[in-house]
Amino acid sequence: MYLHLGQNVVVPKSGIIGIFDLDNCTSSRISREFLASAEKRGEVVDISGELPRVFAVYDDGEEERIYLSQISSSTLMKRWDAGSTDAFGPD
Repeated sequence: MYLHLGQNVVVPKSGIIGIFDLDNCTSSRISREFLASAEKRGEVVDISGELPRVFAVYDDGEEERIYLSQISSSTLMKRWDAGSTDAFGPD
């Protein structure tokens, strides 16, 4: 199964560790440090095309990425729960 994160980026759901709302998480020092550290390592991929709303932590054992997406966490979770390989929806 796959999850469409936006901007033509689709990743296997099995690699998604978590989806986090940026408004809620960036108020935490630990979250800010986590994102800054990932940025320094070159693991952050901004697919938002605008102001990001969420970050998705992805690790498939070979690749670790933090995807910044403009799609809301509630929309991504609806796509997740749809259980379809075609969990595409309007961005």
